[in-house]
Amino acid sequence: MKVTIENISDGNENEIIIKCKELDDSLLQLISFIESTSKKLIGIIDSQMHMINPKDVFYFESVDNKVFIYCEEKVFESRLKLYEIEAEYESWGFFRAAKSTILNIAKIESVSPVFYGRLEALLHNGEKVFISRQYVPVLKKKLGL
Repeated sequence: MKVTIENISDGNENEIIIKCKELDDSLLQLISFIESTSKKLIGIIDSQMHMINPKDVFYFESVDNKVFIYCEEKVFESRLKLYEIEAEYESWGFFRAAKSTILNIAKIESVSPVFYGRLEALLHNGEKVFISRQYVPVLKKKLGL
């Protein structure tokens, strides 16, 4: 792959042009990463809105018709629905781990099997999240197993 960088004059907006024979998965991931650098989530604590970088999110969870954003030390409420989050952040390494949970693969420290074909993911912050057996194949595919 050839990379070319051009300096532009002041006042012009940065622009990225991708020339390719075929748009494959690696290019789609690159495009998603580039777009993600400017994308922020809005999380709410005590009626205050906070800007959250999606890379800081460990997982999203739906509880009693509310969606929560779990970061390393804080938990925020989101106005987005779980299916909206799944569609928006799937290409960022998030995946549906259970009916009510979307997990960030980059925050998984280890995975171990538990009863009935489920997995238990130990996250970098010490929390444990279960991966439902119906979503285990999705995780394996994302990990290339």
